[in-house]
Amino acid sequence: MKIINWGFIFGTMLLMSFGYDGDTIKPDRQWSQYRGNFACGILDHANLPDSWSVPEGKNIKWKVGIPGLGLSCPVIWGDNLFITTAISSKDTTRFRIGLYGDVAPVMDSSEHEWKVYCYNKANGSIKWERTACKGVPKIRRHPKSTHANTSIATDGKHVVAFFGSEGLYCYDMQGDLKWKADFGVLKSVFYLFIGAEWEFASSPILYDNVVIVQCDVFQSSFVAALDAETGKELWRANRDELPGWCTPNIYLDRGKARVAVNGYKHRGAYDFKTGEEIWKMSGGGDIPIPTPIVGDSLIFMNSAHGASYPIMAISNEAKGDITLKDQQTSSEFVKWYLPKAGSYMATMLLYNNYLYNLNWNGSVNCYEARTGKEVYKNKLGQSKSFTGSPVASDGKIYIVDDEGTVYVFKAGPEFSLLSTNPLGDICMTTPAITDNLIFFRTMKFLIAVGK
Repeated sequence: MKIINWGFIFGTMLLMSFGYDGDTIKPDRQWSQYRGNFACGILDHANLPDSWSVPEGKNIKWKVGIPGLGLSCPVIWGDNLFITTAISSKDTTRFRIGLYGDVAPVMDSSEHEWKVYCYNKANGSIKWERTACKGVPKIRRHPKSTHANTSIATDGKHVVAFFGSEGLYCYDMQGDLKWKADFGVLKSVFYLFIGAEWEFASSPILYDNVVIVQCDVFQSSFVAALDAETGKELWRANRDELPGWCTPNIYLDRGKARVAVNGYKHRGAYDFKTGEEIWKMSGGGDIPIPTPIVGDSLIFMNSAHGASYPIMAISNEAKGDITLKDQQTSSEFVKWYLPKAGSYMATMLLYNNYLYNLNWNGSVNCYEARTGKEVYKNKLGQSKSFTGSPVASDGKIYIVDDEGTVYVFKAGPEFSLLSTNPLGDICMTTPAITDNLIFFRTMKFLIAVGK
């Protein structure tokens, strides 16, 4: 009689459901950087719960406290979850949420420790922690900012943490430091008032064994590529650009990798191998923050501050200076352009042919991705402040407001709110999704939600 080993079969199915295939981890099932694979913000077939409550303990797998302050989002590879934080015994000022125009930084000159944490994503236990550096921050922070804003980037071999003026650090998966790079003081300030220091916030990305960093600062802005194994600088492209807080992205143009960057004076793309400028475009919000989103042979960008707040869809075959003329809303490479639709903080979500844009006040606009036609506009809840960006899984979209309420609504051409879920703490970061779990980094905690 043939004996069936149901334990082995079930165990194999479980491993595969968590992004494993034998001894191989599936890279496209990992949340390997800010907003996941290519910053798309999507992981389907994740089997997430429809509702939960942290105060009631409903569908909460685990919850652990995080010392210090950080706005880095959770990043996942295999059973590892990474975050960063900056710890000071004196800088105890918490986030000041809400909508306000105060540009003054937090006046603190205490010594900080910049740390990288690796957790076991299944139970929240710490696998390792490392102190990248200690000292007085070289740039002050905004009241809604921290000294650890950028998310980790990993490819399963390297763990890259960027702390702006405090340096770029690369560890292996066991937490051993491989190399570090110092770019000097990166002046992340409001360009109209350089005393308004707001700290660095552009996360690194990893692609094909290369680290890409975008450093748009008050002086000497640049984009650079470094060898992930050694830290050697492969190329650097200087930029005539105002300070910005955008994370770059990668897209393909007829098989060739390009680095897409948002910006005000110099939105555009660079050749991934050489750093050669491929295309550029000016205009938009003069404090750019959102990350470019790619898909369906298009690059979607938005920004908002000052007189202009556009959303645009650009062909991945764009080249040269494609800046639009006055009143122009399309061209050979600009497929569509909405001059008054962009958002200040949030990166957009491209999901099943629809483009979702979240405004700072919780207003969600849904557009046809190919045409830019508005499908609907809806306001989420009563909160006046949303900082994190939307993510999606299995036909549902997840958005968290600064007060810590997560809104889950149905993806598609008709808005349908499915649930509202309290986290019990301030939350200004974007969630991370893995199989069967969604993670939230709040002001004080790291929270795992699952059935």
